[in-house]
Amino acid sequence: MGRGGAIIPPDVCIFMQHGCVERSLGLTEGCLRHCILMYVLLISGKSKEAEIKRINKELANIRSKFKGDKALDGYSKKKYVCKLLFIFLLGHDIDFGHMEAVNLLSSNRYTEKQIGYLFISVLVNSNSELIRLINNAIKNDLASRNPTFMGLALHCIANVGSREMAEAFAGEIPKILVAGDTMDSVKQSAALCLLRLYRTSPDLVPMGDWTSRVVHLLNDQHLGVVTAATSLITTLAQKNPEEFKTSVSLAVSRLSRIVTSASTDLQDYTYYFVPAPWLSVKLLRLLQCYPPPEDPAVRGRLTECLETILNKAQEPPKSKKVQHSNAKNAVLFEAISLIIHHDSEPNLLVRACNQLGQFLQHRETNLRYLALESMCTLASSEFSHEAVKTHIETVINALKTERDVSVRQRAVDLLYAMCDRSNAQQIVAEMLNYLETADYSIREEIVLKVAILAEKYAVDYTWYVDTILNLIRIAGDYVSEEVWYRVIQIVINRDDVQGYAAKTVFEALQAPACHENLVKVGGYILGEFGNLIAGDPRSSPLIQFNLLHSKFHLCSVPTRALLLSTYIKFVNLFPEIKTTIQDVLRSDSQLKNADVELQQRAVEYLRLSTIASTDILATVLEEMPPFPERESSILAKLKKKKGPGTVTDLEEIKKERSSDMNGSAEPASVNASAVSTPSPSADLLGLGAAPLTNSAPPPSSSGSLLVDVFSDSASAVAPLAPGSDDNFARFVCKNNGVLFENQLLQIGLKSEFRQNLGRMFIFYGNKTSTQFLNFTPTVICSDDLQPSLNLQTKPVDPTVDGGAQVQQVVNIECVSDFMEAPILNIQFRYGGTFQNLSVKLPITLNKFFQPTEMSSQDFFQRWKQLSNPKQEVQNIFKAKHPMDAEITKAKIIGFGSALLEEVDPNPANFVGAGIIHTKTTQIGCLLRLEPNLQAQVSVSVSTA
Repeated sequence: MGRGGAIIPPDVCIFMQHGCVERSLGLTEGCLRHCILMYVLLISGKSKEAEIKRINKELANIRSKFKGDKALDGYSKKKYVCKLLFIFLLGHDIDFGHMEAVNLLSSNRYTEKQIGYLFISVLVNSNSELIRLINNAIKNDLASRNPTFMGLALHCIANVGSREMAEAFAGEIPKILVAGDTMDSVKQSAALCLLRLYRTSPDLVPMGDWTSRVVHLLNDQHLGVVTAATSLITTLAQKNPEEFKTSVSLAVSRLSRIVTSASTDLQDYTYYFVPAPWLSVKLLRLLQCYPPPEDPAVRGRLTECLETILNKAQEPPKSKKVQHSNAKNAVLFEAISLIIHHDSEPNLLVRACNQLGQFLQHRETNLRYLALESMCTLASSEFSHEAVKTHIETVINALKTERDVSVRQRAVDLLYAMCDRSNAQQIVAEMLNYLETADYSIREEIVLKVAILAEKYAVDYTWYVDTILNLIRIAGDYVSEEVWYRVIQIVINRDDVQGYAAKTVFEALQAPACHENLVKVGGYILGEFGNLIAGDPRSSPLIQFNLLHSKFHLCSVPTRALLLSTYIKFVNLFPEIKTTIQDVLRSDSQLKNADVELQQRAVEYLRLSTIASTDILATVLEEMPPFPERESSILAKLKKKKGPGTVTDLEEIKKERSSDMNGSAEPASVNASAVSTPSPSADLLGLGAAPLTNSAPPPSSSGSLLVDVFSDSASAVAPLAPGSDDNFARFVCKNNGVLFENQLLQIGLKSEFRQNLGRMFIFYGNKTSTQFLNFTPTVICSDDLQPSLNLQTKPVDPTVDGGAQVQQVVNIECVSDFMEAPILNIQFRYGGTFQNLSVKLPITLNKFFQPTEMSSQDFFQRWKQLSNPKQEVQNIFKAKHPMDAEITKAKIIGFGSALLEEVDPNPANFVGAGIIHTKTTQIGCLLRLEPNLQAQVSVSVSTA
């Protein structure tokens, strides 16, 4: 029973028993008693009106106390301010009491100051006129060196987090953070407060000497300080990686001490037998801001830490509590994310893949989901792709048996990511089987992925045609126009599949019920290539026409318009059924059709078939010419389907494996000494459609003295971004991946090369929620490079929405051999700040290297012939890592040459051969790589 005989409900009893109100609001016993009594009185009311009446009465009483002649003591003022705060938390508006709360800040009593800060944090607006008084009180508390008062002031700054607060204290808080006499609890609060201000107003937090000192907080003995500092440094390093580069070695050292310690060593920070799991996760995330450490000692220590984390995951659990497994798995998944980010340790990548494979059949749904999601990323690594493929049966089983639709969707994503030429038919077949029972929400995405995989890995295009027609049969409603447009383009561009496609669609159209998309494909293909199957009595011209016309009245207007175009094509292909078709066109249902488009087509086609001669008809209605090669519209559709905010569109930039290196599926059977000039028909990528122009900006006129001081274009080209050289080196043996990434922008590449021509797709992803304005990427060639390399770039949209991605196409022509690489300069405005960065664009001479097969006899005969000193280069160097045969083979293939097996008498040696194609000449190259037991490697290259 409460005062006045009111019954206190169970929830209030719990509040009183456990002190929830006291802990959350910091109330003293007296304030807590007043708030509970008020709550009891409120809930004892019979209606909402009674509650409001009671609240208004209490507010009137508090207002009278504040305006009374008698000055209130600190306790009373605290009590009434606390009541106002409580009333506000109940959902009622408060329009007075702010000044009294500010007055409490000057009190020397902790409880009064605490209530004052709490009221201000919750109720005071950042635009309030009282903000100056509040700032003065906060400055006094920060200068008091009283750790309790400093903590309250820092908490208030972080809670309000306004720009005014940042302007007032952003310069003071770093000094408190790095001061030697600051207590640990204050350092924690200062680090988190500075993090809050940096997130809200990054331009107001000055970088200075404190940045080098704050890094050393990672070595602090107090793990709470280390945890807070790690959060701060991670955010700062994302925008200023160079200034915090020294944090890598300290983070690795601290992580090593945590990982190798026993749970009893860190008792205060051990969570269910897992030492400092939150700090471990934060340190691992900090390391993901940087590439792998260059120092061998640091790199080795980090590798040991990651191996230890993977080993602990294999140990039996020390507790059956779910909290233990959650903490343990949180550290494990973050470690795997770091391994994937570095993408440099094959053994760790494979081990991570195997560990994730064990989670694929775990009883916990969340673990299965996370495992599938992480393996999608692992599948894009050249080192772990094969290991991911070993779990294909488990993933297919998950696709069939999983109850959670989100897990099934991740399984589809993983199958898509692990697909290559060796398993494409199996994966496509399983996706088609699943499509029949798939959730409607993901059917369109599955359709797009099946269409992309069928096209990308089609060795036999008859299989591709069968797959797409089956796709239309199973999920015709979800087959977008981009899909059937694409199959038409491929059939028209490939003579070897046209007859088969015509026969297949003719047979498919004979089904009693056909989807309208199948009618569209059938109408188009039969209109172009129906003559290829007209010799068979079962598919004579009249039968083809009758078959299509039987579907005419069941179709929509656009499909009917397409079929009318097919009919006039039949007039040219099959003159014997001209009269039949004219009768159809002449019918009232066509000439007097209510739809203007159908009526106009019928009239024009009828008139054309009547007055045009055979030669004119043949000219006007000739076969469609081949379509120019371009990026698959289906891929663009899938990216759009994935939606903005997922810069994971870069998952499409899968790293090519072995046979797909440098865009060539099969090695060219050309002798290494062959030298010839390619013919114009070798323009395989459609680069001849427009004149190639260098994309370097033209020099400005020296006669003009006017400078547009408001233009971003006047800015000088920025120096290379940190880590640019390391990322550039990674692309020597691969064509696809992430070239650059910071907290604002992600740049991905996908490229293909054939002979002396290439095409590069550059993906710019906006990782923020703010628009990029005046977005201008420019590819720049030096004066020495311009004669050797022709580049044609297509402009991009100058505005990039938050979370969105834009694509730029660069067409490349190698004119002659070259040494340098072009520079990609990106300039844009983000939040009013001008951004300017440059990276090396990975266009190197070996990209135009085409592999060629040679026998052992031919190889060494040719090798001996190349005896001129200018034709041979040899380099001996020490390997940085142990020589792994499979990785070395993958690197040689990725470099562009063919790997010649069993050619060298010494089985430990590696031999390669290929031809470098330029516009003016072709250069045969032979390569021998000779490792020895002393970890030294000799590379010899001979050229014709």
